[in-house]
Formats: sequence, C-alpha cells, structure tokens
Amino acid sequence: MSGDKKTSRLPVWPALPKVLLHEHLDGGLRPSTLLELCAARGVPVPETDAGKLALWMHANADSGSLERYLKGFAITVAAMASEAACERVAFEAAEDVRADGCVLAEFRMAPLLLEPFGLSGEAVVEAVLAGLARSRFRCGLIVCGMRTDNPADTIRSARLAVKYRDRGVVGFDLAGAEKYYPPGDHAESMRIAREAGVSLTCHAGESDGGERVLEAASLGATRIGHGIRIVRGSTPDETRAWVEKALELDLHFEVCPSSNVHTGAAESLEKHPIREMVAAGLSVSCNTDNRLMSHVTLSGEMEALHTRTGFSMAQLKDLVRSGVKRSFLPQADRAAALAEVEANFPIT
Repeated sequence: MSGDKKTSRLPVWPALPKVLLHEHLDGGLRPSTLLELCAARGVPVPETDAGKLALWMHANADSGSLERYLKGFAITVAAMASEAACERVAFEAAEDVRADGCVLAEFRMAPLLLEPFGLSGEAVVEAVLAGLARSRFRCGLIVCGMRTDNPADTIRSARLAVKYRDRGVVGFDLAGAEKYYPPGDHAESMRIAREAGVSLTCHAGESDGGERVLEAASLGATRIGHGIRIVRGSTPDETRAWVEKALELDLHFEVCPSSNVHTGAAESLEKHPIREMVAAGLSVSCNTDNRLMSHVTLSGEMEALHTRTGFSMAQLKDLVRSGVKRSFLPQADRAAALAEVEANFPIT
C-alpha cells in the first residue's frame, strides 16, 4: 500500500462522496430514536441515556463473537415493531448516511423478524420503502432471509423481494449467524429470487471458510457480504484457488472492516484482510454493517483505512468506484453517483 497519508493533508472525510452497500437498518438506529421507540413500546433498555445506550450497544458488539454481536438486535428489532417505527428508522438512516457524504446507499432488513410482534412481512417492507422514499436520496432496500430460519421462511422472504422488486427492493440476501448454516440450505430461496430477476448478495466467508463464498456464488450471488476468509485458506494453494475462482466469477465483496474486528473475524484493522483482497485484484467496497452496534460512520471507516491500514486516497477512490459500479440500484442512479465521485473525490 502506498502511504500518501504521510505527505498529504487529511481531507474532511464527510465531504468525500462515498457509497454504502452493506448496512442493516436494525443495526443502525440513532440512539435517541432507539430510546424513544423502546419507551413507546415498553421495551426494557440497559441504559436510559442515549449516549450510554450507544456505548452499551458497542461494548456488547465488540466481543469477538458474531453470535454475541447479534444479540443487541433483540432490542432494536423489538423497538422497530410498528409500521411508523420502520418508516422512521429507514428515513433517518437515509438522511444520516447522506449527511455523511454518501451519494448512493443500499439498506437491508429481514422483514420476518418483526412477525412475532404482529407485523406482516409486507407491512414491514412497505413501511421501510416509504421511509426511504421520503428521503429523496438514491437508495434501495435489500430484503434479507435469516439463514438460521427454516427454508420455508427464507422462501417467503425471497418472495417478498420479488413482490416489491419494482417498488424499491433492489436485492435479496441471506444474513445471520453463518457457521453451521451454509447458504446451500436455502438454495430454493436463492433460486426464486434469481429467476425473478432479483439481484443476489449473501453473507459468506465471515465466520466460516472461503468455500462458503464460492458456494453462495454457485447459487447466483454476485456480491458477498464480508467474504474476508476468501484470502484465508488453510494452505497457500487453497487460498490461490479460491481467489482465482472469485476473480473468474467477478464477485464483489462488501467488506465491513470495524465490524469484522468486533465479531472476531479479523484480528485488527491493521491486520484486516482487505489489504490482501485488494492486492489480489478482487472487487471490494468499504461498508459499515451496523452503524449503531459498531459505533461507526462510513467516513470513519474510510479514514481508518487511510490512517491505520495504509490505503492511499487513490485506493479509497477505487473502493468507492467499485461500490457504485456494483450497486443493485438502477443504471441511471449508478451513473449519476459515479459522476459525483469522479468530480468530487480528490486524489492528492
């Protein structure tokens, strides 16, 4: 990695145009909003001050365990369990990332998580799409199926993605705890979405091996959530074979650096595999995953890659370009976003 950080003046990071492809709505609530929604629904919270609640969420997430990282979602999901709350959270998320310099964003949510609270999947999707539409920002929704659910439920989630494909849903994803839950268990949901023309991404290669990345690709995924173990084979030959196949398939990797450290998938930002992924020629973007849980912004993630991981400004711009080009949003949105990046992301 080149080190122009040593000779150039650091930019005002929120002013740089950026793209966000991987952010969970139920992991990115404003702390003040979370408190208000919990109070309205009678959801117990560990802290009654917004700042302290945010710190509690982050401490719980920064545990070195994906499974523990996910436990904070029990609070956020319960808080979001009304149509008005879903719309509010989606609107605020879009506004927040736009204020952070994003020129295009995709958000994701598993609608069936709210069914135990009395909301239908359709009601959740419609409320989220209404919130995103209110922001008048280039953004869309990826519907998630939870890989820990039975296949019948992920099939229902895929059918939701298909139903709302032309109304703001831009993709389908398998999310949730990865180890012991391979994507192949949900091949039918991936097939339903794929054959209906819904773009596919899939969480893979985060807490499980790089072979899961290729398994997800065999089911039609063109983008991979995280995927950092693609460069962590048990032998150099295995790593080389995985990377060569990923290049052949033209996969894009939605990497979330701080989140990977918090879940234990990466040892530190300084040792994060994203450097090796880029050096290998893989298509990579930088993302937040869960802004509340990981206590991050996209500006902060980009700055950390520059100051702690050794990415040059030119390399950061390439990450943004790759993200725009591999977005599931319509071509007109991608073209407009890319024009903003080319015009306003300086390389010094």
